Amino acid sequence: MGRRKGGTPIHGWIVLDKPLGMSSAQAVAAVRRLTGAAKAGHGGTLDPLATGILPIALGEATKTVAWAMNGRKTYAFRVRWGEARSTDDGEGEIVGTSAMRPDATAISNILPSFTGIILQIPPAFSAIKVDGERAYKLARAGEEVVLAPRQAEILSLVHTGSPDADHADFEAVVGKGVYIRSLARDLAVALGTLGSIVALRRLRVGRFTLNEAISLDKVEALGHSPAASKQMLPIETALDDIPALALTEDEARRLRQGQSVMLVQADERERLFQLGSGAVVQAKCGTNLVALAEITAEGLRPVRVINI
Repeated sequence: MGRRKGGTPIHGWIVLDKPLGMSSAQAVAAVRRLTGAAKAGHGGTLDPLATGILPIALGEATKTVAWAMNGRKTYAFRVRWGEARSTDDGEGEIVGTSAMRPDATAISNILPSFTGIILQIPPAFSAIKVDGERAYKLARAGEEVVLAPRQAEILSLVHTGSPDADHADFEAVVGKGVYIRSLARDLAVALGTLGSIVALRRLRVGRFTLNEAISLDKVEALGHSPAASKQMLPIETALDDIPALALTEDEARRLRQGQSVMLVQADERERLFQLGSGAVVQAKCGTNLVALAEITAEGLRPVRVINI
């Protein structure tokens, strides 16, 4: 378990405002080192050239990372028209140019075709595996990378302004697995030009927002006692959309031991049946999260036991 100085366990989330130029893995390593946590993970990768919300799980909160990654995400980004780059962002080499510059009317007219469920080809410089190797490694080695289109969910896409003819700003709310670099590239092509990302900032991941975010300097100032401040959020923060069921002390004990349980409280048992087989719930005893559990014919089956 992650521990603070003095032996007190650390369990919860730190919402980092990731700085420019740092990878998500480097950010997690830095937070882990500064807090003294033995376990840490993040709730959704941010490219080094992106800034903003990077939720970092400490201790038993790492067991809820998958749910954080499934949350909707909000991004603000700027597109540079007229330049295609190998990485679809400002880090890559220019691989094409265009003199075409779309105006605000053209941009507004094209946006509806990029909302809803769309097909998107991920960037060649991405972490997707191709024959067991990361695509970005193959691309950096000079190999041609051909990735298949995949479904992507864009819940909203808004043109928020254009500082000049060469650039346009957008805000997007997206589902899991959407590549904003690909979205910028495809927007440009649909508008009869080329384009790439020059600035990208994540504003929200599920329940995590910039209002709660802190810098690495602030994490360093907190040192080995982040739980003593209001900067560390509880484990359940990533589980806002998951219903909770109340357990008795005996049910909580058996669930912690890996046993399935049928709830004895009639109202909670009725809720269990209403949610239906296969649903995942927060199993709680009082205010304490005991486990993430799946509803089965036998009752509740522990999926992730929270050892606090």
